[in-house]
Amino acid sequence: MSEGKIVKNRLHLDLRPADQAAEVARLEALGARQVSIGQGDVSWVVMADPDGNEFDVLQRLDPGELPPGHDALGRRVGQSAHAGTT
Repeated sequence: MSEGKIVKNRLHLDLRPADQAAEVARLEALGARQVSIGQGDVSWVVMADPDGNEFDVLQRLDPGELPPGHDALGRRVGQSAHAGTT
């Protein structure tokens, strides 16, 4: 029988993969599980790692939600990784 949650997570991660369903399946294959914390019908999936630490797997951003100059994963585009360094 599993024990209930005793303390709040110190860190809560929100993951935003390009493919939510594929990422959930990948994480489950690695030992994570989907959990219900009373979130109801939402667009993200609440999961827990094998130690019970909860995190969310979000849907990818729609193009209209992206800041200018960023790709679908929120990364800056059109600039070198070393721009501004000497």
